[in-house]
Amino acid sequence: MSSLKSLLPEQFSFQCEIPLRITDLNYGGHVGNDRIMALLQEARVQFLAAKGYSELQLEGAGMILTKAQFELRVELHYGNPIIAHVQAGSFTSKGFDLFYKLETLHQGQPVLAVLAVTTMVCYDYEKKKVVALSESARQQLAS
Repeated sequence: MSSLKSLLPEQFSFQCEIPLRITDLNYGGHVGNDRIMALLQEARVQFLAAKGYSELQLEGAGMILTKAQFELRVELHYGNPIIAHVQAGSFTSKGFDLFYKLETLHQGQPVLAVLAVTTMVCYDYEKKKVVALSESARQQLAS
């Protein structure tokens, strides 16, 4: 089984903290797989906002998530915040990948918890079709 670690960039341009809610836990007492996707979306929304964008407004286009992969490295528990790192890359004419590294704190030290990649495609929701990623958006997302 290959690891996503080899796909991730060495540097991440964005970081935010995401608190875990009690409703993020499953019957095992830790964050479930379905909630990992919600944490990735929260990190994505914060990353885009820091760049001046949203999932529905990327210089005239919206975005659709077409692919997602993640690897769980350690359990995430209530009361331990998540530090999310996000970086855009692997740009094409129609979209890009977002790379994520989620860390949790254990005894005050960051511990790698989740590695993830999502593929985002630019989309015109009114015309219901895939559209081009603007060069200025590409440059802003990459910075």
